[in-house]
Amino acid sequence: MDELAPLRTSERITDAVYESLRQAIFSGTLPPGTKLSVPGLAERLRVSRSPVREAVVRLTWDRLAVEEPRRGAVVARIDPADLAELYEVREVMEGVAARLAVQRGGPHLVAELDRILRKHQQAVALGNLAEHAELDMSFHSKIREAGGNRHVIRTLDEIQAQVRLAMVTTTVTSGPSTAVDDHRRIVEAMRSGDADAAEAHARTHIARLKHALSHQEPLAPEAS
Repeated sequence: MDELAPLRTSERITDAVYESLRQAIFSGTLPPGTKLSVPGLAERLRVSRSPVREAVVRLTWDRLAVEEPRRGAVVARIDPADLAELYEVREVMEGVAARLAVQRGGPHLVAELDRILRKHQQAVALGNLAEHAELDMSFHSKIREAGGNRHVIRTLDEIQAQVRLAMVTTTVTSGPSTAVDDHRRIVEAMRSGDADAAEAHARTHIARLKHALSHQEPLAPEAS
Protein backbone atom coordinates (compact mmCIF):
# COMPACT_ATOMS: atom_id res chain seq x y z
CA MET A 1 0.00 0.00 0.00
CA ASP A 2 1.35 3.43 -0.94
CA GLU A 3 2.34 5.63 1.96
CA LEU A 4 0.62 8.94 2.66
CA ALA A 5 2.74 12.06 3.05
CA PRO A 6 4.15 12.42 6.58
CA LEU A 7 2.43 14.98 8.76
CA ARG A 8 4.21 18.20 9.65
CA THR A 9 3.86 18.54 13.40
CA SER A 10 4.24 22.33 13.26
CA GLU A 11 0.79 22.55 11.64
CA ARG A 12 -2.58 22.24 13.30
CA ILE A 13 -3.32 18.51 13.10
CA THR A 14 -6.48 18.87 10.98
CA ASP A 15 -4.63 21.12 8.50
CA ALA A 16 -1.75 18.63 8.34
CA VAL A 17 -4.13 15.71 7.71
CA TYR A 18 -6.01 17.70 5.07
CA GLU A 19 -2.81 18.64 3.24
CA SER A 20 -1.48 15.07 3.38
CA LEU A 21 -4.70 13.69 1.89
CA ARG A 22 -4.88 16.47 -0.69
CA GLN A 23 -1.37 15.74 -1.92
CA ALA A 24 -2.11 12.01 -1.95
CA ILE A 25 -5.08 12.70 -4.23
CA PHE A 26 -3.04 14.87 -6.58
CA SER A 27 -0.19 12.34 -6.74
CA GLY A 28 -2.53 9.42 -7.42
CA THR A 29 -1.70 7.67 -4.14
CA LEU A 30 -5.42 8.01 -3.47
CA PRO A 31 -6.78 7.67 -7.03
CA PRO A 32 -10.28 8.69 -8.18
CA GLY A 33 -12.96 6.44 -6.71
CA THR A 34 -10.94 5.51 -3.62
CA LYS A 35 -13.10 5.25 -0.50
CA LEU A 36 -11.96 7.73 2.13
CA SER A 37 -12.46 5.51 5.16
CA VAL A 38 -12.00 7.62 8.29
CA PRO A 39 -10.86 4.68 10.47
CA GLY A 40 -8.51 3.40 7.76
CA LEU A 41 -6.95 6.79 7.05
CA ALA A 42 -6.60 7.53 10.76
CA GLU A 43 -4.70 4.28 11.18
CA ARG A 44 -2.44 4.98 8.20
CA LEU A 45 -1.70 8.51 9.40
CA ARG A 46 -1.42 7.46 13.06
CA VAL A 47 -3.85 10.11 14.24
CA SER A 48 -7.28 10.08 15.87
CA ARG A 49 -10.40 9.90 13.74
CA SER A 50 -11.65 13.42 14.48
CA PRO A 51 -9.08 15.38 12.40
CA VAL A 52 -9.43 12.88 9.56
CA ARG A 53 -13.21 13.31 9.58
CA GLU A 54 -12.80 17.11 9.45
CA ALA A 55 -10.25 16.84 6.63
CA VAL A 56 -12.56 14.63 4.56
CA VAL A 57 -15.37 17.16 5.00
CA ARG A 58 -13.01 19.88 3.70
CA LEU A 59 -12.05 17.73 0.71
CA THR A 60 -15.74 17.30 -0.08
CA TRP A 61 -16.27 21.04 0.22
CA ASP A 62 -13.35 21.54 -2.21
CA ARG A 63 -14.96 19.03 -4.61
CA LEU A 64 -11.93 16.75 -4.37
CA ALA A 65 -14.19 14.16 -2.77
CA VAL A 66 -17.86 13.30 -3.18
CA GLU A 67 -20.41 11.40 -1.12
CA GLU A 68 -21.67 8.19 -2.74
CA PRO A 69 -24.64 6.10 -1.56
CA ARG A 70 -23.58 3.20 0.69
CA ARG A 71 -19.88 4.09 0.27
CA GLY A 72 -19.54 7.43 1.96
CA ALA A 73 -16.85 9.85 0.82
CA VAL A 74 -14.70 8.82 -2.16
CA VAL A 75 -12.08 10.65 -4.18
CA ALA A 76 -13.87 12.56 -6.95
CA ARG A 77 -13.59 11.77 -10.64
CA ILE A 78 -13.36 14.55 -13.24
CA ASP A 79 -14.63 13.31 -16.57
CA PRO A 80 -13.71 14.96 -19.92
CA ALA A 81 -17.03 16.83 -20.11
CA ASP A 82 -16.47 18.34 -16.64
CA LEU A 83 -12.92 19.29 -17.56
CA ALA A 84 -14.03 20.95 -20.80
CA GLU A 85 -16.52 23.08 -18.86
CA LEU A 86 -13.84 24.04 -16.35
CA TYR A 87 -11.61 25.24 -19.18
CA GLU A 88 -14.43 27.36 -20.61
CA VAL A 89 -14.59 29.21 -17.30
CA ARG A 90 -10.83 29.23 -16.85
CA GLU A 91 -10.25 30.89 -20.23
CA VAL A 92 -12.27 33.92 -19.16
CA MET A 93 -10.99 34.08 -15.60
CA GLU A 94 -7.29 33.79 -16.48
CA GLY A 95 -7.80 36.71 -18.87
CA VAL A 96 -9.36 38.78 -16.09
CA ALA A 97 -6.54 37.80 -13.72
CA ALA A 98 -3.89 38.91 -16.23
CA ARG A 99 -5.62 42.26 -16.79
CA LEU A 100 -5.85 42.92 -13.06
CA ALA A 101 -2.22 41.90 -12.57
CA VAL A 102 -1.10 44.55 -15.09
CA GLN A 103 -3.15 47.18 -13.28
CA ARG A 104 -2.06 46.21 -9.77
CA GLY A 105 1.03 44.00 -9.90
CA GLY A 106 3.89 46.43 -10.47
CA PRO A 107 7.49 45.78 -11.60
CA HIS A 108 8.18 43.22 -8.85
CA LEU A 109 5.60 40.90 -10.42
CA VAL A 110 7.31 40.97 -13.82
CA ALA A 111 10.65 40.23 -12.15
CA GLU A 112 9.12 37.25 -10.31
CA LEU A 113 7.48 35.93 -13.49
CA ASP A 114 10.80 36.30 -15.33
CA ARG A 115 12.41 34.14 -12.64
CA ILE A 116 9.72 31.47 -12.99
CA LEU A 117 10.06 31.58 -16.79
CA ARG A 118 13.81 30.96 -16.62
CA LYS A 119 13.32 27.94 -14.37
CA HIS A 120 10.43 26.73 -16.53
CA GLN A 121 12.47 26.95 -19.72
CA GLN A 122 15.29 24.99 -18.07
CA ALA A 123 12.89 22.30 -16.83
CA VAL A 124 11.42 21.90 -20.32
CA ALA A 125 14.90 21.70 -21.85
CA LEU A 126 15.77 18.90 -19.40
CA GLY A 127 12.49 17.10 -20.03
CA ASN A 128 11.47 17.42 -16.38
CA LEU A 129 7.68 17.19 -16.78
CA ALA A 130 6.94 17.17 -13.04
CA GLU A 131 8.80 20.45 -12.54
CA HIS A 132 7.19 21.82 -15.71
CA ALA A 133 3.74 21.20 -14.21
CA GLU A 134 4.66 22.81 -10.88
CA LEU A 135 6.17 25.90 -12.51
CA ASP A 136 3.20 26.24 -14.85
CA MET A 137 0.85 26.31 -11.86
CA SER A 138 3.13 28.69 -9.97
CA PHE A 139 3.14 31.12 -12.92
CA HIS A 140 -0.65 31.35 -13.01
CA SER A 141 -0.89 31.49 -9.23
CA LYS A 142 1.45 34.51 -9.05
CA ILE A 143 -0.63 36.37 -11.62
CA ARG A 144 -3.98 35.86 -9.93
CA GLU A 145 -2.54 36.71 -6.52
CA ALA A 146 -1.06 39.94 -7.93
CA GLY A 147 -4.46 40.89 -9.31
CA GLY A 148 -5.76 40.96 -5.76
CA ASN A 149 -9.40 40.09 -6.50
CA ARG A 150 -10.36 37.49 -3.92
CA HIS A 151 -13.24 36.15 -6.03
CA VAL A 152 -10.98 35.59 -9.02
CA ILE A 153 -8.35 34.01 -6.77
CA ARG A 154 -10.84 31.66 -5.13
CA THR A 155 -12.43 30.62 -8.43
CA LEU A 156 -9.11 29.93 -10.12
CA ASP A 157 -7.73 28.13 -7.05
CA GLU A 158 -10.74 25.81 -7.19
CA ILE A 159 -10.36 25.27 -10.93
CA GLN A 160 -6.65 24.55 -10.56
CA ALA A 161 -7.38 21.94 -7.90
CA GLN A 162 -9.93 20.29 -10.19
CA VAL A 163 -7.46 20.29 -13.08
CA ARG A 164 -4.77 18.73 -10.88
CA LEU A 165 -7.23 16.01 -9.92
CA ALA A 166 -8.12 15.41 -13.57
CA MET A 167 -4.43 15.07 -14.47
CA VAL A 168 -4.30 11.83 -12.46
CA THR A 169 -6.24 10.14 -15.27
CA THR A 170 -6.13 12.63 -18.17
CA THR A 171 -3.32 14.24 -20.15
CA VAL A 172 -3.93 17.97 -20.62
CA THR A 173 -1.17 19.70 -22.54
CA SER A 174 -0.50 21.57 -25.73
CA GLY A 175 3.23 20.96 -25.29
CA PRO A 176 5.64 22.26 -22.62
CA SER A 177 7.57 24.46 -25.07
CA THR A 178 4.35 26.02 -26.30
CA ALA A 179 3.34 26.76 -22.70
CA VAL A 180 6.63 28.57 -22.07
CA ASP A 181 6.18 30.62 -25.25
CA ASP A 182 2.62 31.53 -24.24
CA HIS A 183 3.78 32.55 -20.78
CA ARG A 184 6.54 34.69 -22.27
CA ARG A 185 3.99 36.60 -24.38
CA ILE A 186 1.90 37.25 -21.28
CA VAL A 187 4.94 38.58 -19.40
CA GLU A 188 6.01 40.83 -22.26
CA ALA A 189 2.54 42.36 -22.38
CA MET A 190 2.74 42.95 -18.63
CA ARG A 191 6.21 44.45 -18.96
CA SER A 192 4.86 47.00 -21.42
CA GLY A 193 1.81 47.69 -19.25
CA ASP A 194 -0.61 46.55 -21.94
CA ALA A 195 -3.59 45.11 -20.05
CA ASP A 196 -5.53 44.36 -23.25
CA ALA A 197 -2.67 42.30 -24.69
CA ALA A 198 -2.03 40.51 -21.39
CA GLU A 199 -5.68 39.47 -21.19
CA ALA A 200 -5.73 38.38 -24.83
CA HIS A 201 -2.54 36.30 -24.50
CA ALA A 202 -3.78 34.68 -21.28
CA ARG A 203 -7.07 33.73 -22.92
CA THR A 204 -5.29 32.40 -26.02
CA HIS A 205 -3.06 30.26 -23.81
CA ILE A 206 -6.01 28.61 -22.07
CA ALA A 207 -7.95 28.30 -25.33
CA ARG A 208 -5.00 26.37 -26.74
CA LEU A 209 -5.14 23.99 -23.77
CA LYS A 210 -8.90 23.65 -24.20
CA HIS A 211 -8.41 22.74 -27.86
CA ALA A 212 -5.70 20.21 -26.96
CA LEU A 213 -8.01 18.66 -24.38
CA SER A 214 -10.77 18.16 -26.95
CA HIS A 215 -8.37 16.18 -29.13
CA GLN A 216 -6.94 13.90 -26.44
CA GLU A 217 -8.20 10.61 -25.09
CA PRO A 218 -8.42 10.12 -21.31
CA LEU A 219 -6.02 7.64 -19.75
CA ALA A 220 -7.43 4.47 -18.23
CA PRO A 221 -8.64 5.18 -14.67
CA GLU A 222 -6.59 3.66 -11.90
CA ALA A 223 -8.19 0.93 -9.78
CA SER A 224 -9.84 2.07 -6.55
